[in-house]
Amino acid sequence: MKMSAAEVSKVLKEGQLEKRSDNLFQLWRRKMCVLTTDSLSIYDDNQKRSKSKELKLQSIKKLDCVERTGNFVYFTIVTTDNKEIDFRCSGDDSCWNAVITMALIDFQNRRAIRDFKTQQGTQIISPGKPDEQPAKAP
Repeated sequence: MKMSAAEVSKVLKEGQLEKRSDNLFQLWRRKMCVLTTDSLSIYDDNQKRSKSKELKLQSIKKLDCVERTGNFVYFTIVTTDNKEIDFRCSGDDSCWNAVITMALIDFQNRRAIRDFKTQQGTQIISPGKPDEQPAKAP
């Protein structure tokens, strides 16, 4: 399943999210975010001129803790090394969590299919002795 460069970097959603800082006060900072089919890029400014922090979908374990309170939808991204990153978006733009979840599911499905095809290709190349067949249960 080969994908072209255009398909790999397809933008799924672009807009503003608020990310909770890691410092002692844990303030919410507005960030410009771009979600593609393989990563979430987080920029410090709205013009995307600053250096982005890229969170690859392969490093995301799950999206967790979705909660709606007042004007905001809060959610947490859990990485494969169990680091939690908190985000919030306005209730009007609450589909960020759903779009990220669907992109993660799509990425994991594509990876599973690729791994399966790789495994099947390996088994075809080295099948073992042709006269050996697994024993059947009575």
